[in-house]
Amino acid sequence: MLTGPATTRERTARRCADDGHGAAVLPAPWPLDAVPPDVAHPGACRTVVEWVREYLARPHGDLGRPGPVCPYVPGALAHRGLRAVVWPDRPSGVGQVVAVMRAYRDWFMGSGGAVPGVGDRRWAALLVLFPALTRDDVVWAIDGAQRALKTEFVERGLMVGEFHDGPPAVPGLWNRDFRPLRSPVPLLAMRAMVRTDLPFLRDDPRQLAAHRDRFGGASHGEVG
Repeated sequence: MLTGPATTRERTARRCADDGHGAAVLPAPWPLDAVPPDVAHPGACRTVVEWVREYLARPHGDLGRPGPVCPYVPGALAHRGLRAVVWPDRPSGVGQVVAVMRAYRDWFMGSGGAVPGVGDRRWAALLVLFPALTRDDVVWAIDGAQRALKTEFVERGLMVGEFHDGPPAVPGLWNRDFRPLRSPVPLLAMRAMVRTDLPFLRDDPRQLAAHRDRFGGASHGEVG
C-alpha cells in the first residue's frame, strides 16, 4: 500500500507489491520540487532533482540535435507534473521491481486517468528511484524490469524508461555514440505515451500496433 499523506484518490489507489515472498508497503510519491524532509535516501533524491533540471531539461553537445535531452521534461516541469518516489531497499529480485512498477502504474493511471495533483495527465511523469541498487544490480533490476514491462505499459498507453549510470545500452536517435539514458541514481520512469514515441516501438509488433491503435499513422520522434 502507499504510505504517507494521501488524497482520497491516492488512498483508493493504495496497493501492495508482492514478488511471491510477501507484500511490501509502497511509499507515496511526492512532487519533484518538494522533496519530503523525512524521505529515504535524501541525497539521492536531491541528486535526481538536479539531474532532471540540469541534464534532461537542457541541451547536450553530444545529442546530435537542438533542444533538451528530453523534450518532454521542460513542459512537465512547467506544469509541475513530475512526481518521484524512493524504493528504499535493495529489491529481492527483478520480480519485485516489476511488482512495484505495476502497483505504481495503477496509481499513476488511476480511475480517471489523472495523476493526483496534476491537472493535465499529458505532462505527468513518475520517477521510481532504486538508490540501494549497486552498479552490478542495474542490468537485472532496471534493464530487466523495463524489458519485462514495456509491452504491457505501451498497451495501456504508457512509456516506461530505464535510467542508470551503466549507462543503458540504448543509443541516441541522432547520435548513436551517445547514451542519453545515463543517470546518477538507478530509476525507472513512466509517462503517457505520445505520438513521437514511435521510433522506440518499431521493433516490436505488439508495441507498434498499440501505438497505431492510439495515434493512427506513422510519425517521427525526436527524443534521445
